[in-house]
Amino acid sequence: MGELTAFYEEGLLESLKDPLEAVAYLNAALEDGDQEVFLLALRHVTEAFGMSEIVRDSTLNRENLYRMLSAQGNPQLSSLNTLLRSIGLRLAVEVEYATA
Repeated sequence: MGELTAFYEEGLLESLKDPLEAVAYLNAALEDGDQEVFLLALRHVTEAFGMSEIVRDSTLNRENLYRMLSAQGNPQLSSLNTLLRSIGLRLAVEVEYATA
């Protein structure tokens, strides 16, 4: 079982290196409405792009990054924005239309 999980995770992380895949993955996690699901997805995307590279290329330190992405994490908007920008993504707001 562990080998299959590792194989899946490796494939997932490889696909998330594509910014378009990462955006779709994060948006799907946001649609779930559960903060823990979004933070897990964000952690996967961060791992795909490389924690060390993100720490090196941003103002975030490793300890704060891990804390922010933990299941109990509650990142500030500025930290979330810094993280996303370091991997070439940005926050956006869209109009939500109600179905008639």
